[in-house]
Amino acid sequence: MKPQLFALITAIAWGVGGYFEKKGLHLGNLAPQMGITIRTFIALIILGIVSIPYWKTIPQAGGKALAYMIIGGGIVAGSVGMLCFYHAIKGGHLDQVMPIAFTSPLFGALMGIIFAGEPLTLKNGIGIVLTIGGIITLTI
Repeated sequence: MKPQLFALITAIAWGVGGYFEKKGLHLGNLAPQMGITIRTFIALIILGIVSIPYWKTIPQAGGKALAYMIIGGGIVAGSVGMLCFYHAIKGGHLDQVMPIAFTSPLFGALMGIIFAGEPLTLKNGIGIVLTIGGIITLTI
């Protein structure tokens, strides 16, 4: 499958999941920290099972690669990002929270341009400006 299709499936899963997570937080009167703990626990079980064939690749990945995964994925995105997201969906309206929360591709693109030397093309620049404009339109 093309990466763009996986990205679309990601967006659908996160958008639909956000709706159900907000409902669950409110119906159960759960703290955002408990919501993310439940989500992470279930994800850990499922991902642990589907990743069994790849566990042997961990030692060969090297310390630097694992540090990037631990800091970027586990701490920054997985913990800080998700805790903030759960606080946002519990306290705000999805139509305002989701567009802001899902500007992550914008920040990812900027990181790629600034730190990875990826090119800033006219098309990318227009896309970034349109993304920001769309977010502003949806949230005001």
